[in-house]
Amino acid sequence: MVMSTEEIIETRLSILGMRCAGCVSSIEGALTVVTGVVSVSVNFADHSAIVKSHTDPEMLIRAVKDAGYDAAVMEGFEDPAEQEAQEVLRYHKLMKKAFVAGIFGIVLMVAEHFNWLPEIGSATGKWLWPEIALITLSILIYSGWHFYSGAIKSLSLGQANMDTLIALGTGSAWLYSCIVIDYSDTLPALAKHAYFEAAVVILAFINLGTGLETMARGKTSSAIRQLIGLQPRTARVIRNAEEIDIPIEEVGLGETLRVRPGEKIPVDGVLLEGHSTMDESMLTGEPMPVEKIVGSEVVAGTMNQTGSFLFQATRIGRDTALAQIIKSVRQAQSSKPEIARLADKISGVFVPAVVVIAVLTFFVWYVFGPEPSLGYAFVTSMTVLVIACPCALGLATPISVMVAVGRAAQSGILIRKGDALQTAGKLTCLILDKTGTVTEGKPTVSTIEAIDNVSEHHILQLAATIESGSEHPLAAAVLLAAEKKQLTLDKVLQFEAIAGFGVTALINQKKVAFGNKALMDAKGITFLRYNNILEKLSTKGQTPMLLAVEDKVIGIIAVSDPIKKDSALAVQKLIKQGLRIIMVTGDNEITAHAIAKEAGITEVRAQVLPQDKAAVIKELQAQGEIVGMVGDGINDAPALAQANVGLAIGTGTDVAIESADVVILQGSLLKVPEVIELSKATVINIKQNLAGAFFYNTISIPVAAGLLYPLFGILLNPMIAGAAMAMSSLTVVTNANRLRWKKFGESE
Repeated sequence: MVMSTEEIIETRLSILGMRCAGCVSSIEGALTVVTGVVSVSVNFADHSAIVKSHTDPEMLIRAVKDAGYDAAVMEGFEDPAEQEAQEVLRYHKLMKKAFVAGIFGIVLMVAEHFNWLPEIGSATGKWLWPEIALITLSILIYSGWHFYSGAIKSLSLGQANMDTLIALGTGSAWLYSCIVIDYSDTLPALAKHAYFEAAVVILAFINLGTGLETMARGKTSSAIRQLIGLQPRTARVIRNAEEIDIPIEEVGLGETLRVRPGEKIPVDGVLLEGHSTMDESMLTGEPMPVEKIVGSEVVAGTMNQTGSFLFQATRIGRDTALAQIIKSVRQAQSSKPEIARLADKISGVFVPAVVVIAVLTFFVWYVFGPEPSLGYAFVTSMTVLVIACPCALGLATPISVMVAVGRAAQSGILIRKGDALQTAGKLTCLILDKTGTVTEGKPTVSTIEAIDNVSEHHILQLAATIESGSEHPLAAAVLLAAEKKQLTLDKVLQFEAIAGFGVTALINQKKVAFGNKALMDAKGITFLRYNNILEKLSTKGQTPMLLAVEDKVIGIIAVSDPIKKDSALAVQKLIKQGLRIIMVTGDNEITAHAIAKEAGITEVRAQVLPQDKAAVIKELQAQGEIVGMVGDGINDAPALAQANVGLAIGTGTDVAIESADVVILQGSLLKVPEVIELSKATVINIKQNLAGAFFYNTISIPVAAGLLYPLFGILLNPMIAGAAMAMSSLTVVTNANRLRWKKFGESE
């Protein structure tokens, strides 16, 4: 079944059987060739794949199974407790396997060290060593069957992965030891050594390392699990005048729901009745409670604090803000920055290259090595196979990206694309939109100038009265100011709104006019002596309006869009980070420069239309600038898409801004320097991981092959190699987890 070409469906698969970076390329290759697949992103860190396709999910699962792995579709909100339980169960299984192999291996090592075991080939040895071989085989099957079965599947597909290396290393150790037992009479004395303990101890170390890595890796998804955990299981709806509790999945659009103090909001909606305060910190990173009144939007997952209220469901299921946030975080965690693609390419050819190196090592030692050359050849080649597993290389990038994206989500920053995480730290220039980004985006009354002993109270009351019939944004600001002062409005007669000028009306039998200078000119009202006041207010970025009664000006009300309380501090921090800051706005030059001055911005481009903002960014990019754009995500969409990194300032209910790479869930510009700081810290962390992984493999493989033996007589033990391999992965995961505790404002 192939779906219509117009409908691209995003399917998230849980992949079972992934054990190294080589698995990533195998699975991506298998899924990419499926008819109808548009894009594939496999995440080794959380063993998942996101596939965009026109294809039935069953075909995707079949392709993964044909590649030697298993898969299942992950739908909706997985139960975080269930996920945690699965991770813990896997951890305990691996620990049990490590314990069984480790105990037997240690007993065998101690017995050999103190010569408690008979010699191979002796009368006692002829019956005891075959028993040890059988016990070892049973432990290999119990503790390592997942590696052997994985290697067999890979081999059948003509591929090689970490399982191949482990199976070859431990399997050949057991086989060689059996040959030594059976043909002890024909082998030289120095070659009569069994490596049963090496085989089981290697498995013990690898299972131990994988188990510890599983627990550490599980912590990287804590942000996702916390977000999923915000979704309540039930909702209280009002049906047939009764309040009933139903599963969250059964809530319909438009239904009326009841929320009581201390309960979580089940779906997105609008308050119908009541009043309360909400804790939205998990979605926005803002600890201050948010007041909600009739008409306010409430968001799924946020916590009701004080009052009980009714609200109407406007978004349910996958359309809620919480669902969109979880989806975006997962997409970002699964996306690959440019630096990750290099690691994937190297990992894809790494395992076959290691097998070739191991074979060459065997022949070099067998031909040129000292006696017993066969023993040396076997030990060195086995050590190369075991130590070279590229787990650390495969984990280096995705684990850091996962942790960083989760850390950002906890701070109210939604990183939608992995590339943004790499690029944000390289920005040289930042474009800031004015309205709603630097400023509040809500006009408010900033100045009331009373003339000829008329009170400010009376001027505001009269202005609000005449504006009560207007729908202009400036009128809304005047009415809000009057409402805050609880002013009583009079009756309005003969109301007339003159576009671009203002309004006129008859109030208390008197002619009243309220508007700009052009309105006063049109009505023949003298205002020249107030020009100084008007110019002074205009240079401050305020919009002055004159109020006249019976053709005489009695007052001036100025409305402005004030800058946000933290905009100046944010700009200061961005400049300290070395960025060139430019404010680009459609507003006039005077207002734009006034706002810019207040915010500490020196470069301004005013009267720029929304569609022309992208051209400004192109111009800067042509000059060699790496440009970030901060806007509201709606009229700034072309500019956000054109920028190297687009950052949308939004709220918890405005997360579906497709043109932005990063969405800041609360309106604070202070989050922008945090994004840049986190980007730099993440790139450093990835480079540390990659450098460690590359250094580990670059140094360990030659040492394992015996490069130091001719000079220093140093030969690496296969058991130490197994421990080193497991610990290298754990080191990478531990280093990445440092980002979880990243405190903004501190250097990495």
